[in-house]
Amino acid sequence: MDKPTLLPVDEIFNNTHSNYENYAFIIRKIIDTLNNRNEQHWKIIQAEELISHAASVIDDLMKKGKLQFESIGYLYGTRPSGKVEKTESDRLFELRVSETIENQLFYFPEYEIAFTQMVYYVDSGSTWPEHHIFSPSSEKALHFIESVNTLQREQMKQTITYLVDTESGVTKKSFEHEYTVDRDDVFLEDTIKKDIYRSVDEFFNNDGTFYKEYGLPYKRGILLHGAPGNGKTTLVRSITGTTTAPVIYWQITEHTGSYSVEEVFNTVARMAPAILVIEDIDSMPEHTRSTFLNTLDGARVRDGLFVIGTTNYPERIDPALINRAGRFDSTYEIPSPNLEMRRAYLKQLDIKELFNDDQLDEMAAKTKGLSISQLNELYMSVAMGYHYDGEIVYERRIEELQKQHRRSTKGDWEQNGSIGFS
Repeated sequence: MDKPTLLPVDEIFNNTHSNYENYAFIIRKIIDTLNNRNEQHWKIIQAEELISHAASVIDDLMKKGKLQFESIGYLYGTRPSGKVEKTESDRLFELRVSETIENQLFYFPEYEIAFTQMVYYVDSGSTWPEHHIFSPSSEKALHFIESVNTLQREQMKQTITYLVDTESGVTKKSFEHEYTVDRDDVFLEDTIKKDIYRSVDEFFNNDGTFYKEYGLPYKRGILLHGAPGNGKTTLVRSITGTTTAPVIYWQITEHTGSYSVEEVFNTVARMAPAILVIEDIDSMPEHTRSTFLNTLDGARVRDGLFVIGTTNYPERIDPALINRAGRFDSTYEIPSPNLEMRRAYLKQLDIKELFNDDQLDEMAAKTKGLSISQLNELYMSVAMGYHYDGEIVYERRIEELQKQHRRSTKGDWEQNGSIGFS
């Protein structure tokens, strides 16, 4: 049985509680409108943490046709009733007409739920937005929110999501997979490859049955380190592109703080089991270190989160990030390719079969220490010369790349300033 309400919405209190009536007026209008659509015992349901997250998610699912809805109408004649926005395209400037979440009352008939982002006017004239869920019961609202999270998770399996720390908070962008890197195309020592892929596959196999069977905490973190250009990003893409889990990239910036750490991990936890990729983790601001480490400790990290961190400069990483179980369980060096790998990689690049076996042997021998990206540059340079001049010339370009390699490995960047977060 419902508990009694001392100041019900369906009564008018202009004479005794005018400030309350200013608030109740718009709520009454909404409830009356909802009863005209589907007469129920409509009430406001509090779900602050979830609904603040769900606002952008609901918007995205509605636009993509994943969440069936009806627009019952607009709230205020003085607020927007249409929207033109920039698309999420990588093009310089592209616009589209879109629904506006603000100022519109949406009804989701499958769930008997209504949702709106409304503003409140005060005597000073200023306004502030609030999200509201209207439902006959809290149980229906909970079912709706859980369904939204499930739909979002399924949607995110088809895309790559980026969370970027900005001055105004964490922003989310989703992109379709550009291409998938096949695991066989990753040039890495077989033992390391097998260890990493096994770890990933078992984590997402039957929602972590292996971890439950052996009584292990259902969370894992690995740290990939090594010189730039040796395939850390390629390895990560081979992982994220060959699993069925949602993938979220977190882009650390100078705006990363305690609030964004909490928001990012809460967002990812709702999608679990999921992968969180943190590239260039050494760029974590010093003032955020404590919050980040405490989060990785597990006090606020839920089951089902596989964290992948990458860095070009492991010497800048705080030892506390690596040397404590539960933060990053394993670290893997992604080294420069050895002789055998260099030859195999050059042969794979050579789709037009420009090189004979002797040339491949010679190039592999002379490119010791060069990274995967530098081998790409070598092949591009040789192919360009062959395309225009009809000749295979690679000696001079190898010498230039070796000079670049020697300059980049002198470590001049370490001579000034301290190592680590502090």
